[in-house]
Amino acid sequence: MKMQAQDFLAMKAVKPIAMLTAYTCPVARGLEKAGIPVILVGDTVGMVEMGFESTRDVTIEHMEYHIGAVRRGAPDTHIIGDLPYNTDRNPEIALVNARRLIAAGADSVKLEGPKVDVIEHLVSQGIPVVGHTGLTPQTAKNFAKVGRTESDAKRIKEESVAIQKAGAFMLVLEHIPYELANVITATLAVPTIGIGAGPNCDGQVLVINDALGLGDYWPPFSKQYAHVSQSILEVAKLFSKEVESMEFPNNIIQFSSSGKR
Repeated sequence: MKMQAQDFLAMKAVKPIAMLTAYTCPVARGLEKAGIPVILVGDTVGMVEMGFESTRDVTIEHMEYHIGAVRRGAPDTHIIGDLPYNTDRNPEIALVNARRLIAAGADSVKLEGPKVDVIEHLVSQGIPVVGHTGLTPQTAKNFAKVGRTESDAKRIKEESVAIQKAGAFMLVLEHIPYELANVITATLAVPTIGIGAGPNCDGQVLVINDALGLGDYWPPFSKQYAHVSQSILEVAKLFSKEVESMEFPNNIIQFSSSGKR
């Protein structure tokens, strides 16, 4: 059964929440079969799948496309859709774009930063919102850890409280000191989801390409559970060799006209 905002609220301090990103139907299908309770269709798709240098190049049309693909693969899983850069610059524009993501298949939307007026407006219109503070890639100048100074830590704590007060049902904490994440998690009534924020958040999110080892660079706070890029290289080399030797397609098991072997 698909989980909703209130279900995740009930999991806080009870059961850690496992979240992975997905951008395609086959991957989403696998995550749903594995029992992942929530999938984030993040604007990270721009960098890990589309070859952009920044998430700022991702458009609302890109997000609609990928959310639709993920929904078809995971019809019974809660899907969070990212509002891409500059599509949430004021409450009315954010509402139009949030409704587009919901129509594409998202159950809730995520936006970066302490946009209190935007969050309040979306929630008032019945759209569940996930907040995001700490490192915010859409506006960050680099990907260095944030919140290391007293003043910066104070700012992030205040943003977290404000995001919760505005109505967000969950908060992503990205690339901040572990102790700061611990304090925020203990302060808030909504679950926190860490990415590079230590083990004591209420859940963890990982970019699926990082988990699969699909790419050539992974953040220091990620983990590779497989090495798919190496598998792609090996398969491509083997395929090329078999084509040149004419072993392929002669080594394929033939099917009858009925489709049976």
